[in-house]
Amino acid sequence: MNKLHIPVLLSEVLDVTQPQPGENYLDLTAGYAGHASKILDVTQQYKTSVLCDRDDFAIDYLRKKFASTDITIMKSDFCNAVWQLLESGATFDIILADFGVSSPQLDNPDRGFSLMQDGPLDMRMDQTQALTADVVVNKWRARELEEIFMKYGELSPGLSKRYAREICIGRPWKSTLQLANAPFWGKRGRIHPATRVFQAIRIAVNDELGEIERTLPALPKLLKPGGRLAIISFHSLEDRLVKQFFKEQSSMGEESSLEILTKKPMTAGDVELGINPRARSAKLRAARKRM
Repeated sequence: MNKLHIPVLLSEVLDVTQPQPGENYLDLTAGYAGHASKILDVTQQYKTSVLCDRDDFAIDYLRKKFASTDITIMKSDFCNAVWQLLESGATFDIILADFGVSSPQLDNPDRGFSLMQDGPLDMRMDQTQALTADVVVNKWRARELEEIFMKYGELSPGLSKRYAREICIGRPWKSTLQLANAPFWGKRGRIHPATRVFQAIRIAVNDELGEIERTLPALPKLLKPGGRLAIISFHSLEDRLVKQFFKEQSSMGEESSLEILTKKPMTAGDVELGINPRARSAKLRAARKRM
């Protein structure tokens, strides 16, 4: 499984976090340990480090991979994990949050994330939760669909209304390909016209933006003095929230608890893009806790 997942911006993450032997590490979206393995290889600090993910498959993989260590593995979304760790009094030298969907999730048709492969209308990162893409597509009212297409898919009001209406008329939808191949999408270009609708449904199912909004203000409290925070986002909605958070911290000057390390987001170079085209939209922002 780890061969299927290529960690994005790995060298950039290592550059901004500068892991040192003995430092502890919190990975809020550990996935298949692409970043975690490299950082922990340097720090060798397992006892007070924490790997978190809400995906059952990722958790199973992490438990097997790190079975010989005493690292803590948390099955939780990153927002709840942050607040649990705050309550416990834990602090960290390095914190990483990668807000993207992992390649194994995208590539497994049974997870229902991809519009290019046939699978159930699922899209849950946490497969124990009740809300699925099937519920959104087949049960939500047209107005609710229209709102998420505009807000999370960044589609025009006209397109959002049209797509919402057509989805309601065509119910029930049984699979990802049935929905993706519906005639109302119109002419296909280089990017499938349903891409932003699928993105909007996925964000709604997993409350992705809400989790980020609730998590960001708490992260500085989890950092030790001198600790580094690295955040990877994949689309403009995520990056906008991170950018605004960093801007607010920067505007506070010396009163801010964070020193911003990246004036502009770091992005993938040509070599990485040649290996992993999905890194094209990845943006890395980083900060350090003031001493």
